[in-house]
Amino acid sequence: MTTLLRRATHWNRPMMVFVSAMAVLAVVAAVGILVDPRVLTGAPIWLKPFKFAVSFVLYGATLAWMLSLLPRRSRAAEWAFTVIVAMAVIEMLVIVGQVVRGQTSHFNDTTPLNTALFAAMGAAIMVLFLAHLVVGIVVLIRRIPDRAALTAVGWGLGLSLLGMLAAVPMALPMQDPGIEGIGGAHSVGVLDGGPGLPIVGWSTTGGDLRIGHFVGLHALQALPILAILLSRFATRLDERTRARLLVVAGGAYGVLTVLLTWQALRGQPLLRPDAATLVAVAALVLATATAAGLVLARRRPDVALAA
Repeated sequence: MTTLLRRATHWNRPMMVFVSAMAVLAVVAAVGILVDPRVLTGAPIWLKPFKFAVSFVLYGATLAWMLSLLPRRSRAAEWAFTVIVAMAVIEMLVIVGQVVRGQTSHFNDTTPLNTALFAAMGAAIMVLFLAHLVVGIVVLIRRIPDRAALTAVGWGLGLSLLGMLAAVPMALPMQDPGIEGIGGAHSVGVLDGGPGLPIVGWSTTGGDLRIGHFVGLHALQALPILAILLSRFATRLDERTRARLLVVAGGAYGVLTVLLTWQALRGQPLLRPDAATLVAVAALVLATATAAGLVLARRRPDVALAA
């Protein structure tokens, strides 16, 4: 573990410094949840900084690790990383600053200052999105030597962009709750701040756009983890077969992200799916299993015989 941490510090210095700062902030926010009695939109006021800090730890560390897999240095990717760090810092400064002020950071149009801060966050995320896209393009051009790893990283980067886009409806006019000073919402069909699942806070009475956003973003970790598991426990599968299985998994993951967003847009709680949602999920499971079966059936004969 010590060796891994020592290596991690050299992946990308600006990003790893940011990751370390977010780890510290997560601890501070966790303490804030315990000692600060203030509640905002139905949740402890320090819960949002805690969730965002943890998310940025995972996001930043994963991106830095992915950069370390490239066969040679990329100045474009390193510049993109610097931009990502800068934009993430802006977002976290606004989130924490608004907590200190006792204000919400998202959808807050109650004053010109709050409106400007929310707009600054939106602009920062747009720039971060473009920088993330640059990283994805560099990975595809430079090509990680291991085919399965390249597939997992490529799909992870692409699907995390889809996860970012899944958050766009939150700020569209259709999400205006009609309450003065509020310019958007996470929930669909109900007001933000109602009953929700523990920790994540996803609505249990209406749709919640944060679900598809969350799932899509964490493809960045899910696909590489699957690649690592396949390389470790499916050793009889050749590299091409593992890569094809990862394509199937990536496609299924993308459809799941869209499905969850579609469910939320219809004002439907995650744990109370209707018949249409259940049919869509069943079709996705069947299609994924069929595709995976076809991939395994087409694997190289010599590998199949060895099995």
